[in-house]
Amino acid sequence: MDRRQEWTVTGMDCASCSLKVTRAVERLPGISQVSVALMSEKLSVTLTQDGRPEDVEGTVRSLGYGIAARGEDAGQAAHDHDHDDHAGHDHSGHGHSHDDPADRGKSWYRTGKGRLVILTGALLALAWLVELTTSAAIGYWAFVAACLIGVAPVARRAWAALRMGQPFTIESLMTIAATGALVIGAAEEAALVVFLFAVGEVLEGVAAGRAREGIRALAALVPKTALLETGGTTREVPAESLRIGQTVLVRPGDRIPADGEIVEGVSGVDESPVTGESIPRSRGPGEAVFAGSINTEAALRVAVTKAAADNTISRIIRLVEEAEEARAPTERFIDRFSRWYMPAIVALAALVVLIPPLFAGGDWGTWIYRGLALLLIGCPCALVISVPASIASALSAGAKRGLLMKGGAVIEAAAGLRHVAFDKTGTLTHGRPVVTDLRPAAGVTEAELLTVAAAVETGSSHPLALAILKRAEGMALPPTRDSRALAGKGVQAVVGDALAFVASPRHASGLGGLSDPGMAAMLEAEGKTVVAVFREARPLGLIAMRDEPREDVRDAIRQLGDMGLQTTMLTGDNARTAAAIAGDLGIGHRAEMLPEDKLVAIREMQALGGVMMIGDGINDAPALKQAGVGVAMGSGTDVALETADAAILRDRLTDVPALIRLARTAMGNIRQNMAIALGLKAVFLVTSVLGITGLWIAILADTGATVLVTLNALRLLGYDPVAAHGAK
Repeated sequence: MDRRQEWTVTGMDCASCSLKVTRAVERLPGISQVSVALMSEKLSVTLTQDGRPEDVEGTVRSLGYGIAARGEDAGQAAHDHDHDDHAGHDHSGHGHSHDDPADRGKSWYRTGKGRLVILTGALLALAWLVELTTSAAIGYWAFVAACLIGVAPVARRAWAALRMGQPFTIESLMTIAATGALVIGAAEEAALVVFLFAVGEVLEGVAAGRAREGIRALAALVPKTALLETGGTTREVPAESLRIGQTVLVRPGDRIPADGEIVEGVSGVDESPVTGESIPRSRGPGEAVFAGSINTEAALRVAVTKAAADNTISRIIRLVEEAEEARAPTERFIDRFSRWYMPAIVALAALVVLIPPLFAGGDWGTWIYRGLALLLIGCPCALVISVPASIASALSAGAKRGLLMKGGAVIEAAAGLRHVAFDKTGTLTHGRPVVTDLRPAAGVTEAELLTVAAAVETGSSHPLALAILKRAEGMALPPTRDSRALAGKGVQAVVGDALAFVASPRHASGLGGLSDPGMAAMLEAEGKTVVAVFREARPLGLIAMRDEPREDVRDAIRQLGDMGLQTTMLTGDNARTAAAIAGDLGIGHRAEMLPEDKLVAIREMQALGGVMMIGDGINDAPALKQAGVGVAMGSGTDVALETADAAILRDRLTDVPALIRLARTAMGNIRQNMAIALGLKAVFLVTSVLGITGLWIAILADTGATVLVTLNALRLLGYDPVAAHGAK
């Protein structure tokens, strides 16, 4: 039986690292569906009956990376190697040295990469000293020795990759360039190139580590321990050991160790670490709280409702990690492009070396040198990492503010939207309607109207039913039986000894249950939802309810309009109520819609351009799936993270334009990165062929471009799309 297995792989600093691991593991027997997530350092494979996990681990280690089963210490795998080799050798993708977890937080010179820079730098300085104190001839051999010692670990990685069918790696290009430079007598420059290569690797490692800090910071939000209450006493236990139903004590100033429900105490809870909500909210018994939130005022007793692996932060981390697999179309195109780009560069370098000397009488040494410089320009790392680095940064920046997106494909789709559609109840409104008007028919009291309606609605969880039942609290209700919902029309039940209905005015009028159609129309024109209460052919009256819009809905609609987006409200309400609410909010509307009607409406909008659908993640699941980007609102986090493409953890509609603003900024960042990567390559490709720039500039162009695009992507980590609007 096929099974999916995951590992943590350390040492991957650029996209060609992940590409190399992917291609090497794909060649193994019994292995399929290989996925490598660079930023979350995750390798996932499907193992068939013939597939062996130890083969995967051995292959990854042979490429020079640390590997361990997901959740274990991948650094241990790194330390399985000879320690001296670990300190000195380089890795695939860019000849990288291990990015050991033990190195995290250390000064650069105490890391494996740092030691390699110090070694190559010391060898280069020593060679210069030998040349100054002796002769040029002896100095030349010192530079040869410095180059060979520095390039040896790179060559070893090149050979490992070559044996796995990957001849076009940066290690192989670097090895050929350094060897070729020695052959034509450019030993000093060859040694300098090896040193600069190592320096570039340190910079790349620092940048990649910084990009991963967003995910690590999320994981650090949940405390390691919790105060578990058992038998009237408390004891400290690991937070990951908490089970559903247990009760924990959370003292003022402590972080809440698990998703749960308050059973005792009232306190302000700062949810900003999870949702980005900056103002602490008062929470009391019966209210839900998130793991990682901070208790600010008084002691709370919290019943655990989710295991550690399934709490909100764990789900967010999983979402961010898995999002790397939902790759943007731009990213897939660049991957395809890079597969023929490097072979093309190698072929071009060979032509530069051969054609001028053979057909134009050029000097072999000059043109070999230029061809070698061209080889070093050839690595597409900067281009390949330009997309995932920006996407990972955008996902982390969004997650910190309660804006969750499932990968690059969602970001790219959200950036190209033309239309935003909203569900009404629970999205544009609070989803908690209240009774505003009781209009009994002639000869009927308000009490009779209300008690019959409440009796029919007894047991229902529909928002309108809850509003009626709340208004009737404390009243004696007649006995009820045989309750039945009438899809899209209302509810009926036997109240006392006669059948009674609570239904829409349209349905009631067909059954002789509407005494005053004009009054119903007038109430609906005020934006209220009206139900008719009647017994068989005997009207009892009308009840009007209103579900108030959220406080920030007008601001959100205005922001979306300023961004050039059309907005539409989709609702099952009658046309008059919908028109009144939509007119008040300044939004387009479609009324009297069943779930299947919403699907049709989304398809129609999609045909005119990208559409985002905002709903509660439950009733609107089909429409959310149909939309180009489905966004689930509020604290229905479980469903939101499962069904929608994106989720907003705060009940704030202004987070919708913020989400789109973040997506647009991320795509702008990606375009900048692609321009930097391709622009630098193009410039130095031309200058290398013309002999204007040499080997050491070529290697700077390669690693420098990678570092530049990574640093540019890291700017997104500090981007706040909500504040960005306020600053305008």
